[in-house]
Amino acid sequence: MSESKLPVTAIPTLRFSLDRSLIIAFSCIILMLLGGTLYSREFLSPEYLLQQLQISAFLGIIASGAMMVILIGHIDLSIPWTVTLGAMMATAVAGWYGETGNLLAIPVGVFCGAVVGLLNGLGVAYLRLPSMIFTLGMNAVVQGLMVLHTGGFAPQDHATDAMHFLAVGRPIFGIPTALLIWVIVGAFTIFLLTRTAFGRRVYTVGNREAAAYLSGVNTNAVIIWCFVLSGAAAAFAGVLLAGYSTKAYQAMGDPYLLPAIAAVVLGGTNILGGRGNYLGTIAGVVLITLLQSILAVMQMPEAGRQIIYGIVILVMLLAYGRGEIDRK
Repeated sequence: MSESKLPVTAIPTLRFSLDRSLIIAFSCIILMLLGGTLYSREFLSPEYLLQQLQISAFLGIIASGAMMVILIGHIDLSIPWTVTLGAMMATAVAGWYGETGNLLAIPVGVFCGAVVGLLNGLGVAYLRLPSMIFTLGMNAVVQGLMVLHTGGFAPQDHATDAMHFLAVGRPIFGIPTALLIWVIVGAFTIFLLTRTAFGRRVYTVGNREAAAYLSGVNTNAVIIWCFVLSGAAAAFAGVLLAGYSTKAYQAMGDPYLLPAIAAVVLGGTNILGGRGNYLGTIAGVVLITLLQSILAVMQMPEAGRQIIYGIVILVMLLAYGRGEIDRK
């Protein structure tokens, strides 16, 4: 069946008007920036803001992939160890093969993440297993493989110069390279979702998978590719994080699962799929990063950070989340 017969609701557009979720998210960002100045006058300085955007870039890349999966009405819980997998395999290849390994390190790390995403997609699409359960199981499998690979210790291999440059370099007017990479990833995601047939199919599957299938859409292929993109994005972020810390280490992706999913949902993407735009994800990523930064500046104990972190997420979801789900 031709693309023209797809449901109208499945065709995304790049909207510049701010809906309620975006207004709330950006308002919270402004309030956090102003509130941060009460603790430090440097909070609004260009250097500090660039540093926060650099840190946001790692989460933003992971959230880009997570958004693709959420848009089709699924969830990827294998993100933590896919991040670790990408970092560990990239540094391992560099350590094993010398100069050749330096060239292959980043592609191999991203490829390994894409393979995890492929397995997730196959399990969800063809075995029809719940994505939450299957990806959680895959996360445990990858964890076991990495512990077996390293013997339970941090690997001895270090990040390559290229990985370090991509993570912390500032070659153009002092702008972090990681931020530029996030811009490229974001531009690609926006183009994919708003200007391609694949993007229309993603929204169609997210709205009504059965209706999309009856319309002639290869729903299994859409599901698989969304999971592949999620896995590749998580592994690529892991490669950058290894460059940022100069090495890979156990469980380095654990702190990114909840923030990545929260950033997507707080940005207005419907957790049940079918609705959302990347501008909201950007706002959600920046919001999460600023919240973490403010709590760190306040020197709040870890227990207090988790409580406030959770309360903010719940309050924002209550502000607009239920209405979005009810309209689903």
